[in-house]
Amino acid sequence: MESSLDQGNHPPSLVDSAELALRNWLAPGRHRPGDRLPPEHEVARMLGISRGTLRTALRRLEDTGEIVRRQGSGTFVGRVAVPSQLDERLERLEPYSSLAKRRGVSLSATELRIDERPVGHEVGELLELDPATPVTTIFRVLLADERPAAVMFDVTHPAVTLPARERLERMLGDGQMVLDILIDRGIAVAFARTHVIPCLVTPREQIGKALEIRRTTAALELEEVIYTGNNEPVAYSRDLFSQGALDIRVMRFLDATSPIPVGPTARARRRGRKPGSANSRRPRSSAASAPGVGAVRDRV
Repeated sequence: MESSLDQGNHPPSLVDSAELALRNWLAPGRHRPGDRLPPEHEVARMLGISRGTLRTALRRLEDTGEIVRRQGSGTFVGRVAVPSQLDERLERLEPYSSLAKRRGVSLSATELRIDERPVGHEVGELLELDPATPVTTIFRVLLADERPAAVMFDVTHPAVTLPARERLERMLGDGQMVLDILIDRGIAVAFARTHVIPCLVTPREQIGKALEIRRTTAALELEEVIYTGNNEPVAYSRDLFSQGALDIRVMRFLDATSPIPVGPTARARRRGRKPGSANSRRPRSSAASAPGVGAVRDRV
């Protein structure tokens, strides 16, 4: 169902404002799928709107799967919507090849080495393998528009069937990521746990030489384990990006216990005026614009 928020540039109605306030309240980091929401009368009071207006807004979220309503049980968080205007957010799992394509950057790889070796203790623990288990390791230098951008080291779980050696080398050489290959092989990738490590790289180090660094400089290292929806690890990576090669943005949320009020009565209370006072009386269209909601969206 198309939200009325997408229908032209008309001033938003009170239902539109309530829908947006609810969506911001349900944003990732504040609620998880399956969380139970307060009763309708409490949410309506939080928003400063009638229960009828609230139910219309809730129906819209139900149509998009963002909430689930169960007769006799209540309303629960469904598929939490994620704003899509920032594509380089750390909480979004996406191959670097996709980011490069959107930016018009050409990726390739050099110094590619693919080996079979025991996984070892540290990575074996992360991949839930015995240290002596043989695994495929992949080392390469990633080039962005033919300039060194990152040094990448990947380890795939032996349960993952990789392409034939020649095809694997061709895919990696053309700038594809191990995540691309996992998806191509039909692995049900669901999420990744990422550790961001700021570090310094010197020109004398092997990594510094690979990145053609001329003086000691700051770099960003990302250690990551990729999991399936069954919480099974399928790949490990440790990537070090040269300065300016990767722009990471993290979206942080205020721990809001209730949605931002959008009704005229609730906003009047927040400004310290009585709902019936002269200063609180505004035309209905002005009240429905919900300036507080727009401010929240901008900060997010």
